[in-house]
Amino acid sequence: MTRITAQPGIMDIALYQGGQSHLAGVTDVLKLSSNENPLGAPPSAVEALGAAASGLHLYPSTDHAALRSAIAQTWGLEADRLICGVGSDEVLQFVTQAFAGPGDEIIYTEHGFSMYPILANMAGATRVCVAEHERVVDVDAILEAITDRTRIVLLANPANPTGTLLPMEELERLADGLPDYVILVIDGAYVEFAVGYDGGISLARDRDNVLVTRTFSKIYGLGGLRIGWGYGPQAMIDVMTRIRQPFNLSVVQLAAAEAAVRDTAWVEKCVALNVEQRARLTGALRQLGLACDESHANFVLARAETVEEADAAEAALNADGILIRRVAGYGFPEGLRITVGDAEQTGRVIAALTRWREGAAA
Repeated sequence: MTRITAQPGIMDIALYQGGQSHLAGVTDVLKLSSNENPLGAPPSAVEALGAAASGLHLYPSTDHAALRSAIAQTWGLEADRLICGVGSDEVLQFVTQAFAGPGDEIIYTEHGFSMYPILANMAGATRVCVAEHERVVDVDAILEAITDRTRIVLLANPANPTGTLLPMEELERLADGLPDYVILVIDGAYVEFAVGYDGGISLARDRDNVLVTRTFSKIYGLGGLRIGWGYGPQAMIDVMTRIRQPFNLSVVQLAAAEAAVRDTAWVEKCVALNVEQRARLTGALRQLGLACDESHANFVLARAETVEEADAAEAALNADGILIRRVAGYGFPEGLRITVGDAEQTGRVIAALTRWREGAAA
């Protein structure tokens, strides 16, 4: 019998399940299950990646200086307060690993991103899940859950899978109410789609216990490369950098991300498309009798009246070669998370669901 045992929390981790990519027997699959950019990656990033390929025999920089400088210039930040990772997931792993462990508590909310309990288990910390109010983060519930063992609060804003947004004044109230030994992590994977919201950067700039994270996977269409970054107090970034692998990002990752973050015109184009098609999809879903909150992300969470109705809607979409994401694991067995596509893709979704409703009524 082996005496080798895993560290506390690891065997409690359920394997993460990504969005489905294939339908048996279907060649023209429309994948709307992973919140990917329908326009793909910016041509500038694709070109930069190709150019960087000639240097694949060389090690990448260990300090990510060029990428951090590009991020700093684009967002008006201080480069020495930035850290880059393999997607924002790795940055979240840095902060949980560096500042929480056995005996500590990590708070997240009931419909929060499914990586949060995984990250808590990886650190060996105790998971504390608090209720939301009508699918929106409840600041009072979080503050009431704080104890002297709490070390981190993980919060996605806009949230996944609900798409809801905690107003800035409520985010400030949360930050004000936390003890100085608790880190507030604002996960901003979908920030660029929330028009007029800075993603909590103003809070991270002025406070010693706030970290914001971002990803290149959504608005920049670089999910296949896995690149993210975090911005926070210098002291916190210094600690996190000590556990970051020195070569965690490759030559091509760094080159593509630098080109993408400088391509502000591409971001504006993608945001405009998303705003237009998100409103179109939301309106159509409501007309079809599927409830949904106002989304501030690049997806809409449609809620059927029953699980059976959701099953039927998904089956109708699948029959038309459309993949969406069921989110029972997030507390919505009746939910269908649908990525916002381009005009043609959105039309295809609406048409499939309309045929389903008309068939059900016949």
